[in-house]
Amino acid sequence: MYGSDVEQIISQLIEEGFLNEERFAKAIAGGKFRQKGWGRKKIENTLKQKGISSYLITSSMKEIDGKEYVKKLEQLLNKKKETLKPESMMLQKQKLGRFAISKGYEGEMVWGMVNEMFKAV
Repeated sequence: MYGSDVEQIISQLIEEGFLNEERFAKAIAGGKFRQKGWGRKKIENTLKQKGISSYLITSSMKEIDGKEYVKKLEQLLNKKKETLKPESMMLQKQKLGRFAISKGYEGEMVWGMVNEMFKAV
C-alpha cells in the first residue's frame, strides 16, 4: 500500500475507535498484572517504553485494584518462598525481596511484607 492510503486507513480506524491508545494502555496494565503478576513499576516502565503519555499511564494504573495488588504480592511471595532451599532466614528474605522488586513491586511494600512473613517464624 502507498503512504497516503495507509494514513487514510489509520485515521479511519482511529475515528471508529479500533485504534485507541487509552484502551491499549488499560489492556496492557490489567493484563500484565493479572496474568504475569507484574507490579506497578514494571508496568509503568513498559508503557513508557511503548510511548504512552504519562496521563494515560496514570489512568491505566487505575485498572489495578489496591486490595487485589497486595493480595497478588502476598501470593507471589508465598509461592516463591516454597521454592527456596532451607537456608538462613536473612538469605531467604533477600531472595524474596529481590524477586518481588524484579517483578516491579514497590520496595517499601515488599520489604514490609517480607518482614511480616518472617516475623511469625
